[in-house]
Amino acid sequence: MTVPILKNIIRQHAEEAAHLWNIYDYALLNPDENPDMDEERIDRVVERLNAHIDGLRVAGEEGLRVAQERFDEYPEPGELFVLRMLQPNATEVWVADLDLDGVRAYLSEKLGT
Repeated sequence: MTVPILKNIIRQHAEEAAHLWNIYDYALLNPDENPDMDEERIDRVVERLNAHIDGLRVAGEEGLRVAQERFDEYPEPGELFVLRMLQPNATEVWVADLDLDGVRAYLSEKLGT
């Protein structure tokens, strides 16, 4: 049985995941800037980020296609992060497993920043 793909929901997953990556990364790089972003809230951001990535993974090729479209339209770190997390060699990788310095270096290299 084929499961229907709801393009608007897939797009929302991609957009939210990109946004949450930016929030997460910024909070870790600037811990004193937002005192409300404590460990519990960061954990919630990671949980939501993983859920959106999972939603894109479940959508399979359509999730990857939508993530690519989002990156093509907005070639920003969050969109590239999402696209990278959907690659075949990253299917079992979650945010907590990441080498964040390596992720930042990858994003910077690919975006030329």
